[in-house]
Amino acid sequence: MTRPNGRTVRDLRRENRTAVLRRLYFDGPMSRFSLGPATGLSSGSISNVVAELVAEGLVEEAGSVDSAGGRPRILLRVAPASGRMIGVDVGETRIRIELFDLTLTELARTERPLAPAAEGAERYEVGVVVDHIREGIAEVLRTADVPAGALLGVGVGVPGIVEHPDNGGGAVVHGQTVGWDAVPLERLLREAVELPAEVPYRIDNGAKTLGQAEMWFGAGRGATSAVVVLFGSGVGACVTTDPPAPGRALEWGHLKVRVRGRRCRCGALGCLEAYAGAGALLERWREAGGEPPAGAGEEAALAAMAAAAYPSDGGDPDPTAVAVLAETAEYLGAGFADLINLFQPERILVGGWAGLLLGTRFLAEVETHARAYALAYPAARVTIGLGTLGPDAVTVGAAILPLADFFARGGRREEPGPVEEAPAWTEAVRDRTAH
Repeated sequence: MTRPNGRTVRDLRRENRTAVLRRLYFDGPMSRFSLGPATGLSSGSISNVVAELVAEGLVEEAGSVDSAGGRPRILLRVAPASGRMIGVDVGETRIRIELFDLTLTELARTERPLAPAAEGAERYEVGVVVDHIREGIAEVLRTADVPAGALLGVGVGVPGIVEHPDNGGGAVVHGQTVGWDAVPLERLLREAVELPAEVPYRIDNGAKTLGQAEMWFGAGRGATSAVVVLFGSGVGACVTTDPPAPGRALEWGHLKVRVRGRRCRCGALGCLEAYAGAGALLERWREAGGEPPAGAGEEAALAAMAAAAYPSDGGDPDPTAVAVLAETAEYLGAGFADLINLFQPERILVGGWAGLLLGTRFLAEVETHARAYALAYPAARVTIGLGTLGPDAVTVGAAILPLADFFARGGRREEPGPVEEAPAWTEAVRDRTAH
């Protein structure tokens, strides 16, 4: 049956299920009595939907509360064990794979280090990455003793621009800085990973998944607009001007900060990443006479540089490390100023392993330059800080991708055909961030 507005009874039932699930997920545990005014549904609709969700194992009882003069009211919550998601962070130094339950509690994790295809090369072999993801997914499922059929989906955060073509071939990644030219990553994963055909893959830019995680569950909650910066081997960003909706990934690291400047990994001259990315920062430290630990990886080398510039034992800081970090802070501050002038966000949040490693002391220097370079009006209205979800933020955000689809379908497994867009999920996040 089709209603005058074009929605079918099936559509309305799905929307009612989504409304109940989202309230229980974001605001639960809640009683049936409280769900009525919270969702706008009648008591009869609440009873029917809750009965369905309990019968399917998606919702469970979670204790009781006293009522005004009547019997105690049973509290309900989304059942954590009713679904599993995998989040994958394809970083530029490692791949992290984590298995979560429906409430995003971590059940298992594994990491695989990444190295360039050859000494001095920038290309990361696609086959190696796919193999790491395949092995990592098998490992976390085995560790947690979870059957592959229990998965609601696999979310993957990657460096670069992600294209979602309409031809049904799946997500394609354009990762110029890592040598990926139109890599059909979704197709390759489907062919390599031993998962049931109905388990969906959701692939997006890593800065975007970081932004989703921080906006929905981290330091971005409650903000009307924000830019979340991913500061690692390279630099990227995600801008969110409508918090409930997914943010937009920005290739911010390839903003030009110096005409005819240093050559970036992308091949162009003068990119912000060529001065402020962790790899470029360490290269500039070596050129200035710094001595990173022999054989150390990027993360260990940057940790050594930070320790030299900001000694914790009260010793004298290394002037070379201090000078390079100070220059880097100014370049990043100028980049922040561009974000402030362009988007006038309420908050700028910094995540990524390099940002978290350098911490608040370095960020304070960046903020000083950002406010000096930005227009006074938007600069006075922005707050700048670190993200709160730590190094797992990209994997959490990646796992959110299939979770969002699951709620959009009213808590039903994916059916053949394109994924439906669901305003109800958007409203869910708006309601959550309003509290």
